Amino acid sequence: MNKKIITVFGSSLPKAGEPEYEIAFELGKQLALNGFDVCSGGYQGIMDAVSKGAASVGGKAIGVTVDLFNAIPSKYLTSEIKCDTLFERIDKLITTGDAYIVLPGGTGTMVELSLVWEMMNKSLTEIKPIVCFGEMWKKIVSEMETRTKLEKRTTGLVKCVNSINECIELIKTN
Repeated sequence: MNKKIITVFGSSLPKAGEPEYEIAFELGKQLALNGFDVCSGGYQGIMDAVSKGAASVGGKAIGVTVDLFNAIPSKYLTSEIKCDTLFERIDKLITTGDAYIVLPGGTGTMVELSLVWEMMNKSLTEIKPIVCFGEMWKKIVSEMETRTKLEKRTTGLVKCVNSINECIELIKTN
């Protein structure tokens, strides 16, 4: 049986030793220890950290890359899926995942969350767990849930948590 793959979205900016990087490292490690493979955008920051964490305990770290950013792929990737366009890359990140964890990030991370959420809300893909980590997402998700309810669409697709253990438990039980 193939392992489930958890796609992790987040910022490319955090560096080793910074809190966001260290949280992503621990998340990658805990996902692998719980029997999951990880998938990310394959570059630096949170993507590097989650890959490093998974690889540090023998887990698989898949990177989905696109040659647009002149960026160097994470050295911790165990496999790389190269895409030709940004849209192909985002599609591959979504279709590869059996669940999604969204760590702190900027507009790129917001696009990834929004697209996977929208695809589920419009029944363009099956419902899979989406877990957002951290306070910044609680505000954004809360506002969007209010709007989603107003529009009589499916609410509760995105869960917000503040700990790695909560992320793992939500993924495991869903």
